[in-house]
Amino acid sequence: MRIGELAARAGTTTRTLRYYESRGLLPARRAGNGYRTYDEHDLKLLEQIRTLQDFGFDLEETRPFVECLRAGHPEGDTCPASLAVYRRKLDELDSLIGQLTSVRETVARQLARAELAAEAEVPGGPDPGCELGRHTW
Repeated sequence: MRIGELAARAGTTTRTLRYYESRGLLPARRAGNGYRTYDEHDLKLLEQIRTLQDFGFDLEETRPFVECLRAGHPEGDTCPASLAVYRRKLDELDSLIGQLTSVRETVARQLARAELAAEAEVPGGPDPGCELGRHTW
C-alpha cells in the first residue's frame, strides 16, 4: 500500500509517517516508481507506536517495541528491552502519582482550613493566609 492509504488506515497523517521514517521507526521501502510502499506489518508497527503514545510513552520509548516486532515477535512487548521500558514507565508513573497525592493532600488541608476560617470569620479579624504559595512543585 502507499503512504496515503497507510496513513488513513492508521488514523494519522502522511507527514507523521515520514517523520517516523526519518527517525528509523518505519521502514523506508520504495517501489520502482519511487513511491513509498508499506504492508500489513508496517500497519502493526504504527498501531504499536500509537497505542504506546496514547499511554504517555514518548516516541523514543516506542523504539524497543518496534524493534521487537521487526525481530519477528508476535507482540512488541515481549523482548527484554520492551520490558525494561515498561518498568521505567511504571516507576515514572508511581513517582507522578506520589507527587499528585501530596499536592491533593495539601489542597485538601487548605480547603479544610479555609472552610473553618470562613465559618468562624470575625469582622475585623486577621486576613486568612494561603500556604499554597510557599510550595514549589
